[in-house]
Amino acid sequence: MPRTFTLALLSDVHYAGPAEQACGEDYEYRGIVNPLLRHAYRTYRHFIWMRHPFRHNGQIDRFLAEVGDVDYAIANGDYPCNIAHLGVSDDAAFESAAECIGKLRAKFGPRLRLNFGDHELGKFSLDGKRGGLRLASFQRATEELGIQPFWQLELGRYVLMGVVSTLIALPLYEADMLPEERAGWEKLRTQHLAEIRAAFAALAPDRRVLLFCHDPTALPILGREAAVRAKLPQIEQTIIGHLHSKLYLWQSNLLAGMPAIKFLGPAVERMSGALHEAKNWRPFHVRLCPSLAGIELLKDGGYFTVKLDAAAREPARFVFHPLKR
Repeated sequence: MPRTFTLALLSDVHYAGPAEQACGEDYEYRGIVNPLLRHAYRTYRHFIWMRHPFRHNGQIDRFLAEVGDVDYAIANGDYPCNIAHLGVSDDAAFESAAECIGKLRAKFGPRLRLNFGDHELGKFSLDGKRGGLRLASFQRATEELGIQPFWQLELGRYVLMGVVSTLIALPLYEADMLPEERAGWEKLRTQHLAEIRAAFAALAPDRRVLLFCHDPTALPILGREAAVRAKLPQIEQTIIGHLHSKLYLWQSNLLAGMPAIKFLGPAVERMSGALHEAKNWRPFHVRLCPSLAGIELLKDGGYFTVKLDAAAREPARFVFHPLKR
């Protein structure tokens, strides 16, 4: 009988180690000077996004206890809370990421594949005044945490690929980079795109692809690569994270094509620019893997298991498992 593979998919753990927890849960909005904006953002986090961001470490333990035996596990990025917005070059974020990844490796060992999220690398805070991309974060993530920028896994006629959304979408992060690090980031992007082009160019016609890309902002840019565009019909599904909840994926589809907002700082400009291009996500057949904790409003966190027929006679079968908190 042809083999069936079982996968477990999780994303956006946002684990908080001791050092990040010691900084206080108001880290996102206490630096916002405008009192009206600070109150609005605090209210949004309290009722909609995440009221207590440091109180959900137990979600990964629940996942690990529940998931059972699988052939491979894929984690789609954002392991720490990243309270300094500097990625894992910040020691507190590194501690959180290392603890989180350590738990996953203890369970899955060599069967684990890790993808990059934006919290590993850094980005500006919502007010555009804190954090940013750091090359030291990329170095620590690859060398000390063992996260590969590009990876492939062949399971019969299925090919799983992991890419770094921040590198693909790097032109949108220009304001987040230090001027002296721009050349280094551009070099990393050039290398990463070369690996992706080579992988898609070598893709046999009978292969199906499951693509793992943390932030869908990168997909329209990836779709403009000739090697990728030529093989788009072979991408069965693209698994994203970043949005945390199906509510935000629904809103992204609803707002697709909206104009970019350029007067509220680089973070808002980048997010609204992503929505402007959201209609170009569709050829990638996007499926959101929500955060383990979901959002405060819906508490809709969880993970997926996937059954893959190695002969690719039928599409991959995704089953969502809610993870209550």
